[in-house]
Amino acid sequence: MTAGFSRAGAAGRFLSVALAAATAGLAMAPVAASAARIENPVATFSGIDKITGRITSFDVYIGETVQFGALQVTPKVCYSRDDTEAQKITSFVEVDEITLDRKIRRIFTGWMFADSPGLNAVEHPVYDVWLTECKTKSDVPPPDGK
Repeated sequence: MTAGFSRAGAAGRFLSVALAAATAGLAMAPVAASAARIENPVATFSGIDKITGRITSFDVYIGETVQFGALQVTPKVCYSRDDTEAQKITSFVEVDEITLDRKIRRIFTGWMFADSPGLNAVEHPVYDVWLTECKTKSDVPPPDGK
């Protein structure tokens, strides 16, 4: 009976020591600081025309609408992180389709992630569009009023 009690006591001491070590390890672990988002004025997208197989890269200013084939792409924001952080490029985008009878139909509203292009890319029977990066400036002149 004493031996059983000793083992329980030893197990309890082991658990206490293990718990103390784990807690000390957590206290010394670096805490991930939340990196500030950088708001960029330009979002860069790539698009594929599935009929021709041609991939096109195009810049779009925030709030501007650019037509790619039968799609109209409008980024609302484009966020990145500074160079000291792992990049997380995100953009909130609206994509409309111009139908054959000239009507405009919203086919996508949501966040796109450059590091996971297949997650929220726009998949259309003829065109696919996905976010590739955010930029502070573009070779394309800004729209009037920007």
